[in-house]
Amino acid sequence: MLRRSFLQLGLAGFAAPALIGRTAAIAAETTETKFAVTYFDIPAIKGSRDVTDAGDGTIWVCGQRNGTLGRFDPRSGQLKVVELGRGAAPHGVIRGPDGAAWVTEGGQNAIARVDDKTHEVELFKLPEGKARANLNTGVFDKSGILWFTGQNGIIGRFDPKTRKMEVWDAPRGPGAYGITLTPSGEVWYASLAGNHIARIDTGTAQVTVVEPPTPGQGARRVWSDSKNRVWVSEWNSGNVSAYDTLSKSWKTWKLPGDKPRTYSVYVDDADKVWLTDFSANAIVHFDPVTEAFNSFPSDKAGANVRQMDGRSGEAWGGESGNDRLVRIQTVKQA
Repeated sequence: MLRRSFLQLGLAGFAAPALIGRTAAIAAETTETKFAVTYFDIPAIKGSRDVTDAGDGTIWVCGQRNGTLGRFDPRSGQLKVVELGRGAAPHGVIRGPDGAAWVTEGGQNAIARVDDKTHEVELFKLPEGKARANLNTGVFDKSGILWFTGQNGIIGRFDPKTRKMEVWDAPRGPGAYGITLTPSGEVWYASLAGNHIARIDTGTAQVTVVEPPTPGQGARRVWSDSKNRVWVSEWNSGNVSAYDTLSKSWKTWKLPGDKPRTYSVYVDDADKVWLTDFSANAIVHFDPVTEAFNSFPSDKAGANVRQMDGRSGEAWGGESGNDRLVRIQTVKQA
């Protein structure tokens, strides 16, 4: 494993327009926040994409190109590689209430559970009529039910206790992508091809579509903050938007730079927003209070960081183009 660390002072922030359509100058701001950026090479995980905290200091990471799930310990550099099965192509991974890793496994058209202690893999196949779901991401609701999306136009739920699997066609066809749970218990997902976000009624599985203010924006990923705002990464527009599920109102900001392509969004425990911009080859930090952006370009071309996740004081992502992990730590000031 090769590890490289950099300390960056957060002086390259940008003030952003507060609302879409409002004209505002982009100005530099001064901040004393420091960030430590560290890269970890994990060549045994090909196409390192979605990541999640395993709860014990290690990180789960999907190897989409070689059908693996990796468990990486940044303290020791140790990497455990779990083979998910023939033809596997994992997309998303989350930690379940049982402590296991739950994977939306598109290659085998199944939900995979990887035991956090034994690393045993269990597969729960989708119904035969949904053989090409192109599974994307999942989230557990407060009842312990797993909800998931498939980009070819499905939403579904799986009950780990009864092992009952249910799948429905998503409204407006293909596109169902990122998914999140709000503190109030609502499940929301984004539709990339459908250019909308939507709320799933966890009781009836009925879907309510909500339109972002930017037409054709390409809503790709979603993540809730502590205030029940659903943050949306907009792939086509290069925006990040926030939908307040209580007031039913929107705010939208454009990422800095030339023609940004906003892929992922992750909100940390301080309600700071982390994004990835494929155009800038960078991870981007956004402070909703100051409306300032800080950009962390990769030291290698073609990083293509997919979905991020993290834990207190740390944001993590997988550079799918470079087969490595990146960690950005917020350095506490004395």
